[in-house]
Amino acid sequence: MSIFRRRGSSHHQQEQEQPELQSESKVNELKAALGPLSGRSLLYCTDACLRRYLEARNWNVEKAKKMLEETLAWRSTYKPEEIRWHEVAVEGETGKLFRANFRDRFGRTVLVLKPGLQNTTSMDNQIKHLVYLMENAMLNLPEGQEEMAWLIDFTGWSFTTSVPVRTAKDTINILQDHYPQRLAVAFLYAPPRIFEAFWKIVKFFMDPKTSQKVKFVYPKNKESVELMRSYFDVDNLPTEFGGKATMKYDHEDFSRLMAQDDVKAAKFWGFDQKTTSSTTGYAAGAAVAPEPIV
Repeated sequence: MSIFRRRGSSHHQQEQEQPELQSESKVNELKAALGPLSGRSLLYCTDACLRRYLEARNWNVEKAKKMLEETLAWRSTYKPEEIRWHEVAVEGETGKLFRANFRDRFGRTVLVLKPGLQNTTSMDNQIKHLVYLMENAMLNLPEGQEEMAWLIDFTGWSFTTSVPVRTAKDTINILQDHYPQRLAVAFLYAPPRIFEAFWKIVKFFMDPKTSQKVKFVYPKNKESVELMRSYFDVDNLPTEFGGKATMKYDHEDFSRLMAQDDVKAAKFWGFDQKTTSSTTGYAAGAAVAPEPIV
């Protein structure tokens, strides 16, 4: 916003500024309600973070405070920022969940999910893998961008490869309660009819705000395809999602990328990098590999 204004600013301009001032006021109110923070909690609770929790609770400061305090308690025990790729790498071997090498039209990080490629049985480790990649996606969001997009490919999905309802519920709770306002949109591409029954059960556990961000896309439904293409450039969109790009998941390449990102995460959270590389099992060369040239 320019510091220079025309004489007699319009009423319309003042109306536009009002929500911004109210937002800032609510953030300051929540900050005061939380009291002094230190360490990782202080790093986590940026103004943008407080705004997300306020939005998730319709700008009710007391409810946002409760939600955020529950997240801080969860983070202090689950320690999502300390998960390292080697702990969850086995989950990613088939490419069932990974960060894409392209962004949507708004510059947002994209997570690709392929539930039909499920390769493990440990529900706890599957959730840990998802949490790791959520943290990693947040680390790689462009400046000023808070949300990410999900692309879900149902090729090969069946009830035998689907997660139990209880695990789905636990996963939804973690994403809703501890990563509010992080999902911009989730496109479910060509889900089989039997998925609709599973979706009805899962949707019951979802906040209406979240479920509204979930979009079903059917290749023969022009309207749903057009909606998806309004979010993605067809030249970047992989063929399995109706685009023109070829996408091949390479586990070794992705593992090298995650090793580099683990170093970035350690630096952000203030970990001792020497300790990190020696305790995570990475070879020193892998841990300090240079950033790829884009």
